[in-house]
Amino acid sequence: MYTKKLMSICLSTCLLQFDTSVVSCVPAELKLENNGKKEKLKGFNVKLKDTILFPEGGGQPDDHGVVGGVPVLRVLRQGPDAVHFISSALEEGQEVHIKLDWERRFDHMQQHSGQHLITALADTMFGYKTTSWDLGRQRSSIELDTALVKPGEMEALEAVVNEKIRAHIPVTVNLLSIDDPAVEKVRSRGLPDDHAGPVRIIDIEGVDANMCCGTHVSNLSHLQIIKILGTEKGKKNKTNLIFIAGNRVLKYAEKSYNIEKSLTVLLKTGADEHVDAVDKLQKTVKRLQKSNLIILREMAVLIAQSFKNKPDKGNFFSLHNKDGDNEFMNIIANEIGFQDTVIFLTVGEEKGAGMFLLAGPENIVTEVGPRVSELLQGKGAGKAGRYQGKANSLVKRAEAEALLQEHSSKLTAGEE
Repeated sequence: MYTKKLMSICLSTCLLQFDTSVVSCVPAELKLENNGKKEKLKGFNVKLKDTILFPEGGGQPDDHGVVGGVPVLRVLRQGPDAVHFISSALEEGQEVHIKLDWERRFDHMQQHSGQHLITALADTMFGYKTTSWDLGRQRSSIELDTALVKPGEMEALEAVVNEKIRAHIPVTVNLLSIDDPAVEKVRSRGLPDDHAGPVRIIDIEGVDANMCCGTHVSNLSHLQIIKILGTEKGKKNKTNLIFIAGNRVLKYAEKSYNIEKSLTVLLKTGADEHVDAVDKLQKTVKRLQKSNLIILREMAVLIAQSFKNKPDKGNFFSLHNKDGDNEFMNIIANEIGFQDTVIFLTVGEEKGAGMFLLAGPENIVTEVGPRVSELLQGKGAGKAGRYQGKANSLVKRAEAEALLQEHSSKLTAGEE
C-alpha cells in the first residue's frame, strides 16, 4: 500500500498525460539484464511532486513513459515516494510533462486483474489458495497451494473465468482506514512494513475483494478473454498455473497461426496432421543417425588400419572430421595404438566449436595436453596417455598440430 501521495498513481489508470514538477534529481546507477547479460547504466533518480507512473510492486512491473522529454527506464518505490530513473538530469523545481506508455500499462492491468479473477475462482471452486504470482513478459504464473490439480479442473476454471468476463462485472477501488472492520474481511497477504495511509481494496463485484496497490481494469469485460495454458510442478507441494489475458491471447493466437502455416508448408500436410508428420520425421532421423553412427565407427577402423599399413607412417597422426564424436576418436586411437605414436584428433566445425583427443606416450601427453587445450580455447583432462575435452574454437588447430609434431619428432630422435 502507498501513502496518499502515491495513491493517485494507483487510481489514475486512465490518465495518460500529466504535468508536475521536479522535487529532486540525484546521480544514480541502474542494473539491467539484457539478453542474459547484466549491465549498469548511469543516470539520475528523479522524484516528482506527483506522478501517474506506477512503481514496481505488488507483483506488478513498473510503468514506462517519458518525463520532461526523457524516457523513464525504471520506477521504484522508496517509502512514500516513486523514484524515476532517467538518463538525463532535470532541474529541481522544473515543470515537466509526463506521458504514460499506455500499451504497457493496459497489458499489466489485464494480466493483474486476470490474476485476481483466477485466484478468487480457484479458491471458490477448488479451495486452491494463491501463495504468489509472477507477471511475466509473455505469460504469467500463479502459484497454487496444492501439490497437483485434478483432470478437468483447469478447463472448468477457464470456462467460469470467461463467463465472468462476459458478464460485464464492474471492478471498483475502495479506500479504507487501517482500523476499518471491513479490512479484516478482504483477502490479503499482509501490509508492507512501511505502509502509511488508507488501505486500498480492489473489489470485483460479487467475486472477490482484495488488498492491492496495483493497476486494474474497471470492468472484467476489458480483460477480453483469459487462456489458461496449463499447469506445471512448482516448489515443494505447489503447482504453477500458467495463463495469458487480453491482448496477449490475440498475439498468442496470431503467433500460433503463423507457426501453423509455416509447418504446413514445410511438412506438406494439414494442421491436424502436423504431430504425426513430425513423429514420422523424428523416427526417420533416429534411424539415419543410427546408420550414420555405424558408418562412422566402420570408417574409424578403416582410417586407423590405413595409417598402420603405411610403410612410412611415422609416429604422428592427425585428423579432423566434422561429423565425428568421442567414440569415433577413441576407436581411431585404440586401433592405431598410442604407445609409440602421438595422435591428435578433432571433430566439429573447422573454425567453430568441437571436441579434441590427444593420445600418445604419457609423458608427452601430460606435458602438452594443457597447452593444446589452451590453443583450442577449451577444457580438458586425461590420464594414462589420453587427454581430451571440449574446444570452444578450432581456429588454432594448425598451431596445436605443429606443437605436437615438434614433440613427436623428438620422440623419433629419442629425446623424450
